[in-house]
Order: sequence, then C-alpha cells, then structure tokens
Amino acid sequence: MTISHPGAQVVGRLAQILRVVSASMPLGISTSEAARRSGLPRPTVHRLLAALSAEGFCDHDRRTGQWMLGPELYLMGSVAAERYDISEVAREHVIALAELTGESAFLSARRGDETVCLLRQDGSFPIRSFVLHEGRRFPLGVASAGIAILAFLPEASVEHYLESNDFSTEYGQVHDAQHLRRKVQETRRLGYSVNPGLIVEGSWGMGAAVFDASGQPAWALSITGIESRFAPERQPELGRLLLQHAHELSQKLRHR
Repeated sequence: MTISHPGAQVVGRLAQILRVVSASMPLGISTSEAARRSGLPRPTVHRLLAALSAEGFCDHDRRTGQWMLGPELYLMGSVAAERYDISEVAREHVIALAELTGESAFLSARRGDETVCLLRQDGSFPIRSFVLHEGRRFPLGVASAGIAILAFLPEASVEHYLESNDFSTEYGQVHDAQHLRRKVQETRRLGYSVNPGLIVEGSWGMGAAVFDASGQPAWALSITGIESRFAPERQPELGRLLLQHAHELSQKLRHR
C-alpha cells in the first residue's frame, strides 16, 4: 500500500532507515550502503540519519563514517521488552537445541513481513554457519525461520504475500513464488522447514514455528550448520527436536 500523506511518508522512511541500520549491527553501516539497501537517494538517507542522530536514535562514528543504533532506542527497547520480548522464556530452549544437536540454534521473531533474529547459541560442532546472527533480518519465506512462519499463516495471507513479492532477484530463482509455494507445502507436510543451502551454498538450516496465544506463528526456533550435518537420515530427528521445543515454548507463551 502506498502512503500518500507527506507526514506518514516521512515516518515510513525513518522506520525503513532504522531497520537497515539495525540489520547492520554491530558493525554499523555507511550512508551509501544504507541508501543502496533502502532504495532511497543518498542525500535523503543522509538527512534522515542526521535527524535520527540528533534525537539519539542513531550514533555516527566520525572516524569510520559508520552509522549505528543510538542510546534512545536502547532505552525505549528496555521499556517495550516487558511486553514483546520472549527471550528469557525462550533461552532455555535455544540452549537445549544447541546442546542436543551440536549446531547453532536461534530464536527469530516475526516483524511484519520479516523475521529478525533475537537469540543465537552455538553448539559444540566446531564448523559453523554465520548466515544468521542477532539483529539479522530476512523476508518471510527466506531462511528456515521465515519459511516456518510463512507456512502456518492463513492461506489467503500466504497467497497475497507471494503474489506481492519477488525475492528471486536478491536471493536467487529458488525464492520465486513458485518455489516458495512448494516450500510452504513441504513445511506444512513435515511440520518443520528445511533450507538446503538456498541462501549460501553449503549452509543448511531447519526451523519450526512458535505460536502466540491466538494461534498465530509469531516466532520460530531454528538451527543452522554445514550440509553434511543435515543428511537425510538425520533430518527427522532434528525436526522432532525442533517441533518438541517449539511446542513447549508455545505452551509457555500461551499461559504466560
């Protein structure tokens, strides 16, 4: 939907820039790269970043030129966490998955049409995938967490989303609507998602949706690792563990 009101358009652009900066943490991002990722003109991005910095929502490292999230967001986030953050409830499940599988385990949350990683716990296996880390965002349907959440949204919502978006340019042909429909069906059949190196070759992942009190998929537990650790004979056991912990976490959140 196009926002025509000038004030609303500014707010939308500010939110867009904040998401871009958030996805670049902890290293930060240059003005030029923020413009490229947001699709906005560089002068516009610089003005927005400067305005956000003046209000404490961004920080600017004058030595490197990088922009980072500012202290005001930390203070607001601390207040909002009491209502929205499930990290402490979910942490034991993320740790358990890492210990039981030896892979890196994650908690991701749905934020609109994206997932954002909230927690990471590395397992004992020495070779790891670093595609996913705290703060990293992906569109729904991209990466195992996003596939798991998308698959359990209402059918009409899934179809509208797939018809309105095309991720094949950025993430490859395996992320066009036709391929994603097949991944959705596969995930519904298995109960968990499998990402066979679709983002980075050789980096596999699996995920399971976590449901809120209304029964909507609002989060996902996932694991990632190298391809040899996700052999076909091992996937059912990994899927069982993901579903077990996703179900237990969903039950806790339902009664919280």
